[in-house]
Amino acid sequence: MIPIGHILAVGAAMFCIGLFALLSRRNAVAVFMGIELMLNAANLNFVAFSHYHSQSIDGIVAAVFVIMLAAAEFAVALALILSLYQTFRSVHLDDADEMKG
Repeated sequence: MIPIGHILAVGAAMFCIGLFALLSRRNAVAVFMGIELMLNAANLNFVAFSHYHSQSIDGIVAAVFVIMLAAAEFAVALALILSLYQTFRSVHLDDADEMKG
């Protein structure tokens, strides 16, 4: 059995990589991938804590809720990215400042 510290370390590393992608990239697709990586890191931690501490399905239910949230986020983000590309022929987030009314 894998110790919980190792699983939490992998989750923390995934979250840090996602945060780095979110803060350092200007491409909308790369930013979106960073957010998804951060959500998956949270899912890993939810399931790990649920498995190791309470043996209940609370963490799994929370992970499924986060997956549903990510699916809705994907639909909205894809619509925004397509609108940005259609308007400016680019997916760089710096171009989105010009969309302000």
